[in-house]
Amino acid sequence: QVQLVESGGGLVQAGGSARLSCVVSGLVYRPTTMSWYRQAPGKQREMVARIISASTNYADSVEGRFTIPGDSAKNTVYLQMNSLKPEDTAVYYCNVVVLGGQYWGQGTQVTVSS
Repeated sequence: QVQLVESGGGLVQAGGSARLSCVVSGLVYRPTTMSWYRQAPGKQREMVARIISASTNYADSVEGRFTIPGDSAKNTVYLQMNSLKPEDTAVYYCNVVVLGGQYWGQGTQVTVSS
């Protein structure tokens, strides 16, 4: 059974930093893509950061502030968030794509106070 367990959300002051973790277990195949998405109230879910092979992609809104380091030995992907803004407030979801499908974590709330 595939599981993605996220942690690290919470309340952060604007300008501060936070790091989210996503531990992946139960995969038979190595993921082709590992990503972080977020969904703010009343908005669609959007991709924030993505690792495809050795390349990374970021949404324009987080470029230069967020990074997506991974630790393949621990089957873990992180989202390092710096210079947080109130508009970064959302539920953040981990996503992995493997041959034949994709999996989502349960989400972790990040709230940035002004």
